[in-house]
Amino acid sequence: MQDSAVPAFRLFLLRHARSGWAMPGQRDFDRALDDEGYAEAELTAQAAVDRGLRPDVILCSTAARCRQTAEALCRALGPELDVRHVDQLYSGPTSTYRNLVEAHAHRDSLMLVGHNPMIEELFQQILGAESTAAALGDGYPPAGLAVIDFRARPTPGGIWSASLAMLLVPQPEEAEGR
Repeated sequence: MQDSAVPAFRLFLLRHARSGWAMPGQRDFDRALDDEGYAEAELTAQAAVDRGLRPDVILCSTAARCRQTAEALCRALGPELDVRHVDQLYSGPTSTYRNLVEAHAHRDSLMLVGHNPMIEELFQQILGAESTAAALGDGYPPAGLAVIDFRARPTPGGIWSASLAMLLVPQPEEAEGR
């Protein structure tokens, strides 16, 4: 799954961790992580640290549950991370996610912290239906972090050539042992 060559570009796709249901009168945008979600976010962040994963820039949805997921990364990787909040990651379609990748492809790496179904759809657009089914049989998991390595920098309208370097999926039972 992992290639020893240095990728031309590395994309991290992080779906927000598990969140609670909206309370009566609460907007979906304001839904926070639940206890399990906080644990998942911490596990994913620690797994990123353990593997030396560090994006050049993080583009994060402005929704509360995404910001909270990204905050776990900041605690684990250090406050000097370049985190930018992007409203369009909350309400935009998959093409918005793709456009953001293209706009930041001049960097060595980029992390998108966002929502399903857009994260899973982008994953499938990049890697194909067969690879997606093999890696994400039950769908893109909460707090799942895909590391996708590109052989060439993604270009607007171009065909992207990439492979899945790793997929980190937090296991709730790991949190109990900590």
